Amino acid sequence: MQVALRTDWSRKEIIEIYNLPVLELIHRAGEVHRRHHDPQEVQVCTLLSIKTGGCPEDCAYCPQAARYHTDVEVEKLLPTDQVLKAAAEAKAAGSTRFCMGAAWREVRDNGDFDRVLDMVKGVCNMGMEVCCTLGMLTGEQAEKLKHAGLYAYNHNLDTSEDHYQEIITTRTYDDRLNTLENVREAKISVCSGGIIGMGETIQDRIDMLYTLSNLPEHPESVPVNALVPVPGTPLEDQEKVSVWDMVRMIATARIIMPRAMVRLSAGRVRMNTEEQALCFLAGANSIFAGDKLLTTPNPDFASDRELFQKLDLKPRPSYKSV
Repeated sequence: MQVALRTDWSRKEIIEIYNLPVLELIHRAGEVHRRHHDPQEVQVCTLLSIKTGGCPEDCAYCPQAARYHTDVEVEKLLPTDQVLKAAAEAKAAGSTRFCMGAAWREVRDNGDFDRVLDMVKGVCNMGMEVCCTLGMLTGEQAEKLKHAGLYAYNHNLDTSEDHYQEIITTRTYDDRLNTLENVREAKISVCSGGIIGMGETIQDRIDMLYTLSNLPEHPESVPVNALVPVPGTPLEDQEKVSVWDMVRMIATARIIMPRAMVRLSAGRVRMNTEEQALCFLAGANSIFAGDKLLTTPNPDFASDRELFQKLDLKPRPSYKSV
């Protein structure tokens, strides 16, 4: 039996869930997961950087920020045919959602945006769920993406509102929430989560989950990322996130946002099979496949095929929730 969705969770309730004994937390999250999802089914997504580097923002975790000295080279927007070829290859390898990311602060109404709209149309015509992450978005731009066939838009909160200013100063938390509102108003599926391991407190993690779970509608997809420290960025010396921290975040997100796809995202390349299995037990049912997440390492398709075979998992079909 499915339970009613709540958008009125309190911080006290969320922290009580987060702090449950870890095996009890996994058990409860697993029960919620089975009420709302097929536990053997995992959404397989592929993320392609269609415009890399040179971003004017100062996100402390990101190697694509122009102000940091990293190994990322600035590239122009990829040709449309190259992007569609990559989407076709991802589909052939088992992905059902294809996400295109551009290192922009915001979308601008110019020729590059027109080309992105063409890319969206092309991927949509392949029968894949098409997602974009392009930075801040106006209501009119969201409507254009929707008309082109965009299924989902990713715009992460990254962290709590209190910790946000320690990570990013070039835009505000309200800027992010406004973009999520524009996406939701355009009837585009919202994808929004965050990153742990950036020096935040447990309370910051709770506050981020509180914000996500109290939006007018829960995000359809909630990525939970473990920081992958990149040399040259301000967070290059951060310690690796414990799998138990990931499990607590995933399980808590699953319980308070039961119908969301909870995505085990960045940091998965540093997990072994057993650690990833724990995350699936805790309620994760979506991953990124392919050897890169924009510019950071990720398990390749062959590794994920082996993982799915070991755990008897199967890819979730496109548009299942529609």
